[in-house]
Amino acid sequence: MIMRASNRIPFVTLAAVLLAAPELASAQRAISPPPDAASARRTISPAPKFASQVEVRRTAFGVPHILAQNLGASAYAMAYVQLEDYGPQVALGLLHARGDMGRVFGRDSMEGDFLARRRYAEAVEKFHTLDADIRDIYEGFAAGVNRYMELHPEEFPAGMKPGFTAYDVAAREANGPGTNVARQFLARIDPSARRQGGRGAAPSLPGESDPIFSLDGQYDADGSNAWAFAPSRTKSGKAVLLRNPHLAWNAGYYEAQLTVPGVIDFYGDFRIGGPLVGIGGFNKDLGWSTTNNDPALNAIYALDVAADAPDHYMLDGTSLPLRRETVTVEYRNGDGVSTETRESWSTPMGPVLYRGGGRIYILRGAGAGDLRESQQYLRLMQSHSLEEWKNAMRMRARVTSNFTYADRAGNIFYLWNAALPSYPHTPLGDTAAVPAKKTSDMWTRYVPFDSLPQLLNPPGGYLHNENDAPQYTNMHKVLDLSAYPPYFPKPKLGLRSQHSLELIDTKNKLSLEEIVQLKHDYHMLLADRVKGDLIAAVRGGTPAGDVAVAIDLVEKWDNTTAPDSKGGALFEIWWRRYADSTAAREPFAKPWTDTDPLKTPSGLSDPARARETFAWAVEQTKRQWGSFDVPWGDVHRARVGNIDLPAGGCWGDMGCFRVLWWRMAADGKWAASGGDGWIIAVEFGNEPRAYSILAYGESKRDDSPHHTDQVAMFVKGQFKRVLFAEKDVEAGVERRYHPGAEQQ
Repeated sequence: MIMRASNRIPFVTLAAVLLAAPELASAQRAISPPPDAASARRTISPAPKFASQVEVRRTAFGVPHILAQNLGASAYAMAYVQLEDYGPQVALGLLHARGDMGRVFGRDSMEGDFLARRRYAEAVEKFHTLDADIRDIYEGFAAGVNRYMELHPEEFPAGMKPGFTAYDVAAREANGPGTNVARQFLARIDPSARRQGGRGAAPSLPGESDPIFSLDGQYDADGSNAWAFAPSRTKSGKAVLLRNPHLAWNAGYYEAQLTVPGVIDFYGDFRIGGPLVGIGGFNKDLGWSTTNNDPALNAIYALDVAADAPDHYMLDGTSLPLRRETVTVEYRNGDGVSTETRESWSTPMGPVLYRGGGRIYILRGAGAGDLRESQQYLRLMQSHSLEEWKNAMRMRARVTSNFTYADRAGNIFYLWNAALPSYPHTPLGDTAAVPAKKTSDMWTRYVPFDSLPQLLNPPGGYLHNENDAPQYTNMHKVLDLSAYPPYFPKPKLGLRSQHSLELIDTKNKLSLEEIVQLKHDYHMLLADRVKGDLIAAVRGGTPAGDVAVAIDLVEKWDNTTAPDSKGGALFEIWWRRYADSTAAREPFAKPWTDTDPLKTPSGLSDPARARETFAWAVEQTKRQWGSFDVPWGDVHRARVGNIDLPAGGCWGDMGCFRVLWWRMAADGKWAASGGDGWIIAVEFGNEPRAYSILAYGESKRDDSPHHTDQVAMFVKGQFKRVLFAEKDVEAGVERRYHPGAEQQ
């Protein structure tokens, strides 16, 4: 799925702003340090008890199949196996959620603790509102982390001890308001200010991560692919679903099966660090895949400062007090502990971002403070029909993402999902605020679920999404959103999506095996659209020497990123230089248009610039790699552990459906850093039949055989067979054990 960075992981310098609790009953509150507040902690069952209630069966490639007597024990095992494969990362996530990073690692690590302490306090307040089964899951997960730490203390930093609770897990799962919106607004309104929450104060904001592409930055680096095929389009007469999220190869997708007989039996990806959130996959009857969408979930409102009282604002003609909150965080200081206290301000509508010029600016975000995302995912995993699944989606705790669905009954379904505010105004974007003098000036409810764009069993028998707007999810039934409010997505169909349609918008019936082969198609659609103009532009300048030889090479190139293909590496370098330096910032002669959505963009807008940058690219490839005719795979590498292999695939904006993102390595070659990595395809018969691949392996540990045992298959476009049915799991078991029972 890609997906963008989760809003559960904060930008640390927004800590005092982005989780101001609107539910506070008083106008002032101080949050005390949680670690010593034993009375605020829920008692969790002893780990040995859970260990006796669950068995882990590891099959080929280290995939864990968890068979538990209850949900608490299943979550206990999920935590334990994640720690086995990923080590302290899981526990460090809970330490961060508790707000104890500074206490363990010192002052330089405490910045995020301010936000975390607020999240923790809110999780404690709301924990009892969660369903009993999700509370059991949180308890079990915390117990699994604690048990592993007890048995393997040498793996953890000094001063980091077991003692996590369900509250810490719940705090990690909490939604927060939109960090991107806050960052953009604050950078505009007062980029020089250093602190937030008080009068006239805004945070300094961290820069973006290092660029993924070394020329100018990253390109189309968020995203995912998803396909669903109706029985009419498959050779078996059964529905098929393909899940293909795109995230960095260190994002921590984790392949597993979770089974509690009579309660749940689900196979898919579980994000490292938590029990459920972030998953997609299937049970016996249905499955789904997520791809990123970009709904307008947040709004910034400008309230007038009250003239009659300090720290008050005007709303509906009434002077109302801001709520002040202080958070105290401890940090390790040599052999001792020191503290720092910060304040922030909030309103019942959302946290205060900035105060100045007679205005108080607040952020109102959809889903802020909601703890139920894992609860919703559990209900999705337990669903066995389309209606049950849709009822789980109506919880609206998952506030974003396109969902592509298929089931054993033969349904395929698409949903542009969002907990979308019903705005009484047009959202003004990340850098502008809407004046609000009355409550009616602000959004107070969501657009009804059944009004969201969706598509069931369309003609043509397929659904697809590659993060573009929903209109072209099926070309035989284009969704008309013209009657929707202007903040719904506008039509868009990028080159990656167009390539996807070239592969599946046909009358061909496909087998599951043929579908996974299509997934690894090496073609680069961009080359089809602009190569002819490039050749004409270069030859129009009467090229000589290497440039003449190089343009002949590009003409003969097969327009693929297959590892042995020559010409693509030169074309890629040329395109980045040309597209980034085109004066008009529109590199195409014909930009994309909804009047010709499958044939645009095309052509080159600046032939002279194309000719000039091609000559530069010829010299650059010679300097960088020794030759301009270097095969794609010689310089595009999949490097996992000590494995270094040629890899095919390219950035999505270049029209590749086999998407790989590249980062420049020390030797001047591109190393895969994200994109395709986790892929699963399932056919829904009487028993699901599925294939999967996890390029970077089930384990992050360098000494694990399951860190590197799938990368060779991935670069060859191969998949492993998924073991789902009980008889297949039992036949494939390579190791079975009760996690954490070794040293009872």
